[in-house]
Amino acid sequence: MTPSRDISRLIEIMAALRTPVTGCPWDLEQDFATIAPYTIEEAYEVADAIARGDFDDLRDELGDLLLQVVYHAQMAEEQDAFAFGDVVEAITKKMIRRHPHVFADKDGNIKPAGVKSAWERIKAEEKAERAARRPPGETHSSLLASVKAGLPALSRAMELQRKASTVGFDWNDPRAVLQKIREEADEIEAALDRNDKQEIAEETGDLMFALVNLARHVDADPESALRATNAKFERRFAYIERALEARGRTLEQASLEEMDTLWNEAKDVEKKTPVAQDNSPMHR
Repeated sequence: MTPSRDISRLIEIMAALRTPVTGCPWDLEQDFATIAPYTIEEAYEVADAIARGDFDDLRDELGDLLLQVVYHAQMAEEQDAFAFGDVVEAITKKMIRRHPHVFADKDGNIKPAGVKSAWERIKAEEKAERAARRPPGETHSSLLASVKAGLPALSRAMELQRKASTVGFDWNDPRAVLQKIREEADEIEAALDRNDKQEIAEETGDLMFALVNLARHVDADPESALRATNAKFERRFAYIERALEARGRTLEQASLEEMDTLWNEAKDVEKKTPVAQDNSPMHR
């Protein structure tokens, strides 16, 4: 099978990978749940390529993300749920419907000022249609229902908190949130004493949710803050590696105390020579 610019070739390749007996053993073992983390990861890879302004990488990462769509569509087709063509039809139908000012059959253009209101009205209609398709008993509409379930966990925590704050369910002082963080840390310690892994995981989640709440109250984006900390960790760890290499030693040969000392050296170096801030659009 040869490469092609035609999407049908990618669909054929995916179908071949999922064909019993002759397909790829790994691909045949996968399902929606096991592939979902890869889908999220590829979306982040796309964002990273954009942040770096690397168009070669962006092309490749968009291809990887497209593969995820084809993969899910192939598995759905195997279950007679829908096919890739149905995915394309659904999104084209939605875009045409949401842009009547662009795709009107006759004189249906509207002024730019009216575009947003039309978009919101059409989205509300679509939401009502989805609600009507739900089974009886599932019609309750929560205040939080508009927060998209597919958002990254940090971003979704932020949006859930923002939504709840609109009706007064919120802290009034960042220091109160800080006290909540201390309480959550104490609860983790108690769970550690009980050696209850499930409880430890749950309390850890509560602590992370509280940290996002603090970030929101001090106007810090948690995703950007964590990205910056990740970069800082990488810089300081690289300093440890370089310092050990200069001494003719490896990470495996170094003790924790030695690495910790070098870590503190890296911190001192950064204080004397501040690292330039990343002002790319993705991190603002």
